Amino acid sequence: MNAMPPELTERQQQILDFIRESVAFRGSTPSLREIMARFGFASPATVTSHLDLLEKKGAIRREPGRARNILLPERESSSHLRAIPVFGLIPAGLPADQIQEPDRRIVVDTDFLQLARTAKTFALEVRGDSMRDAGILDRDVVILEAIPPRHRDIVAALIDGETTLKRYLIENGQPFLRAENPDYPDLLPARELVIQGVFRALIRTRPS
Repeated sequence: MNAMPPELTERQQQILDFIRESVAFRGSTPSLREIMARFGFASPATVTSHLDLLEKKGAIRREPGRARNILLPERESSSHLRAIPVFGLIPAGLPADQIQEPDRRIVVDTDFLQLARTAKTFALEVRGDSMRDAGILDRDVVILEAIPPRHRDIVAALIDGETTLKRYLIENGQPFLRAENPDYPDLLPARELVIQGVFRALIRTRPS
């Protein structure tokens, strides 16, 4: 819990803490309805009133024209922070050699993740349980870097026209993909295997 500055009421501090927690664990600020549900407010107008006061006191900033328009000044001022695009779902997302518009962006601390500030990174939202034994669960957001893979890296890969998140292995000079769940078979490419990104970190979007 962050210390409560004198100028914030207890409720305002609780809302600010909830916003910070949402950014830390989900990579995005909460919507008005999420704040309303969290604190049992009767209407979005009540939330807006609290946010107006938080903005007047400099605790938050809001950007017009966005659904999730709350910004945290302390995060914006850090040179270690970087907005990474989220390109839909995996295994269903990120077709190779196509330009996509990101669904949204998440803000990460490049120093904490040990990423070079010039690294080419992107994120995908996971669907399914094929990587559960590696600690990657359904609805997690994985951050990947577009670099060549090494043996045993977890990768986003295009294999014979389908994108998936699996472990990259090489045996007898031949690369293939393996799930971290014994219910799934190994994937051996019949025509092509293109590595799109190497796993660097994840953001858990809901309790495991």
